[in-house]
Amino acid sequence: MNRISSQPSLVSLDDRRRPEPPALVLVAHGSRDPRTLNTVHDLLDQLRDRRPDLPVHLGHIELNEPLLPDTLASLGQAEAVLVPLLLSRGYHVKRDIPEMAAASPARTRVAAPLGPHPLLVDTLHARLVEAGWHAGVDEETRRESAVVLAAAGSRDPESAIDTHRTAQLLAERLGVPVVPAYASAATPTVETAIRALTARGRHKIAVASYFTAPGLFARQCAEKAPWIASAPLGTHPAMTDLILHRYDQALAIPATSAA
Repeated sequence: MNRISSQPSLVSLDDRRRPEPPALVLVAHGSRDPRTLNTVHDLLDQLRDRRPDLPVHLGHIELNEPLLPDTLASLGQAEAVLVPLLLSRGYHVKRDIPEMAAASPARTRVAAPLGPHPLLVDTLHARLVEAGWHAGVDEETRRESAVVLAAAGSRDPESAIDTHRTAQLLAERLGVPVVPAYASAATPTVETAIRALTARGRHKIAVASYFTAPGLFARQCAEKAPWIASAPLGTHPAMTDLILHRYDQALAIPATSAA
């Protein structure tokens, strides 16, 4: 399993306390499904457990409070790193979040989205195994097996590139074809991907849920699985590792301010 471990000490060698690090603002999309908000709060708790001296905040793009502009306003002119709880590039990552950050008084850096990254593949693999994916299968079973990577979908072509890269990484891990498919805004659909794989002689098809939390899209995609469907990424420890990794990466980017 990939693991990135970095927890800098806030105490220097001569026992003087270092300044508080820039806040980590986890930027969630927002959802009407209460399970999504519960998952996000659980991730926040994990982040605080891992980095007790790191200020951790939450901001939503829409649908849930606190909204990101309100969270940033509450920070005043403090430094903050915004980590999108999103799995690929797209409109929210490239437009919404930077524009909200630029309109705030806070000195901000915007981290990269979570995907693609090997830690996401660790999580996808673990969720598939939990659902019943066969580990160490024989060659005949491998020839019959495949995975549909079910994602939300976006009209942004870079989002599809990122999802396709995750599918490639997962295929390398599993040793079977992995086809990206989408719940909305992009093709192929999950049903189309399943039909195409079946036509190729792949009869044991799993649906890997490429969603950060439970919700309507995740449920609809899982219901189409002809065999097994994995749970969303959720609060797997690799997710916390990846959020902190994106935060640490972004610290190398100069902070920007609306001033």
